[in-house]
Amino acid sequence: MTLPVKPVHSNAQSRDREWTWITTLERRTAILKHLCRNRFDTSANLSVMFNVSERTIRSDVVFLSCSYPIQTIRGHGGGIQLADGFYVDRNALNAKQYALLKKLLLRLQGEDYVVMVSIISQFAPYRGC
Repeated sequence: MTLPVKPVHSNAQSRDREWTWITTLERRTAILKHLCRNRFDTSANLSVMFNVSERTIRSDVVFLSCSYPIQTIRGHGGGIQLADGFYVDRNALNAKQYALLKKLLLRLQGEDYVVMVSIISQFAPYRGC
């Protein structure tokens, strides 16, 4: 399904551009990239940005949270945030690499153990759902 989106621009001249059309996948990708840049936003702001309902944004967030560490915070000051340290373009370990590092971790002590834990936590694939 393709929906209209008014582009968000920083300069006044380009704000008056025509509406563009994007697919659901493109919108979800744009939401994820927006959260990577800004780390936090509200469903109300995102719904205005993408010209869809807040319910659509909530559905997109539920979908994205199955693959990415996206969290929602309810109440005053709440919104949608991406877990600290997560960025879309970061490389991740594959299953064999992850298993080997976990096996090696059991043999390490002291500073080596701490460094290996930081490597695993930084590059391990996220398993949200």
